[in-house]
Amino acid sequence: MIIRLSLFILAACLLEAAERPNILFCIADDWGAPHASIYENDNVVQTPAFDRIAREGALFHNAYVSSPSCTPCRNSIMTGQWHWRLKDGANLYGTLSQEVETYTRLLKKSGYHTGSWRKSFGPGKLEGKFLEEHPAGKVYPKGFSDFLANRPSKDTPFCFWLGASDPHRGYKKGSGEKSGMDLSKIKLFSFFPDNKEVRGDVADYYFEVQRFDSDVSKAIARLEAIGEMENTIIVITGDHGMPFPRCKSNLYDSGTRVPLAIRWGQKIKKGLQFKDFTSLTDLGPTFLQAASVKIPVEMTGKSLLPALTGNGQLRKFILTGKERHVPSQEAPSMEGYPSRSYRDHKFLYIHNYSPSLWPNGTPNWRKATIKNAWYGDTDNGPTKSIIVNLGPGSKFYQWSFSKRPSEELYKVSNDPDQLNNLAKEMPKIVAKYRELLRSELKASGDPRHGGPEFKFAVSTYGGGAPRFPGDR
Repeated sequence: MIIRLSLFILAACLLEAAERPNILFCIADDWGAPHASIYENDNVVQTPAFDRIAREGALFHNAYVSSPSCTPCRNSIMTGQWHWRLKDGANLYGTLSQEVETYTRLLKKSGYHTGSWRKSFGPGKLEGKFLEEHPAGKVYPKGFSDFLANRPSKDTPFCFWLGASDPHRGYKKGSGEKSGMDLSKIKLFSFFPDNKEVRGDVADYYFEVQRFDSDVSKAIARLEAIGEMENTIIVITGDHGMPFPRCKSNLYDSGTRVPLAIRWGQKIKKGLQFKDFTSLTDLGPTFLQAASVKIPVEMTGKSLLPALTGNGQLRKFILTGKERHVPSQEAPSMEGYPSRSYRDHKFLYIHNYSPSLWPNGTPNWRKATIKNAWYGDTDNGPTKSIIVNLGPGSKFYQWSFSKRPSEELYKVSNDPDQLNNLAKEMPKIVAKYRELLRSELKASGDPRHGGPEFKFAVSTYGGGAPRFPGDR
């Protein structure tokens, strides 16, 4: 009887292991919402791979990053934690603390074959255990097919991080229009000047979004070819908003909201659409729960599986934040532009901790901490140059580069681009959201709200900065 029971338990364990899903995580570099064709923002950008995964699984309308900056966002995904809990990992060109664990390493310990391609961690400097074992899995320079060729057996579950450098700048100017895009049909954010050069710049961004989507399509085709499509969780998303003024490195939706689609064969009902909020920190716990791996208590993310496979609820609000993107203030400051936000379906509330600083870096490039850094939190490109040249008297300049008050409040239902700050007009609402944000940040262990002390601006910085393009 004991032998039979033991064999039954062993068989059950083997069945569970065999049924554990594969994971294909696809993340673009600087791809923000709503720039996927299924969102119907405009009819110009075409993302058939993303659209397919959304149609055959779930589409998220309100997915947000923890921070609109590469290193902290990617660190938050890997660890399933708010980036402000990750010490130096909350800054661009930071590292990843030896005290934390990543979902990929936990999956490997449970028997998964893990690997990555192109951009996963970073930019930054890895140390200690993450030098010995990359936080997103062994790097396979030849890509997904090479990773699969090194799979120990056809029954070994796998987890692959498909990174990309698209649609990060720089762009080949005119590539979008030359590919056949109709510039007149592009729907611009209202904080961009509407002219052909800006439209062309956005089209060039679209061109690289489509190139990323093509990479994903090839990976999906490979899954189908080996018969693993139905037992693979496929996730497609971006690490923050587009590399344009008032997008990347800003806490407005244009910087923190990203496309997100998830497919898992028959486990997820086709055509699900979610309007409530999710954070990309929720992905790690989701993967671990799906793989029957215990979710560490340190992970602040919440598994999406209950919502995806049953009647679970998503978040009713979302937190985002920013520490240091580029040290782009005036010498000798190594500050970034620290800020946090609380966003629900009614309002976006932003608290800026140092309103005397420049939100996207100093315009006084001759005085910058990094030599010639020019509005260093915003990547150089045609749209940036056009807005800067309009000067401080322009509303477009003010929206992107002028100093901001300590508190911002936007009624998102009638101000989707978050341009009209109502903080002075609605003091009671501001007070309510200020307390909501403070309470959530305190509970999360934010160093700025009673968590373990850490001075973000003291961290070393190993990167560069967008430079002033020349004398005028």
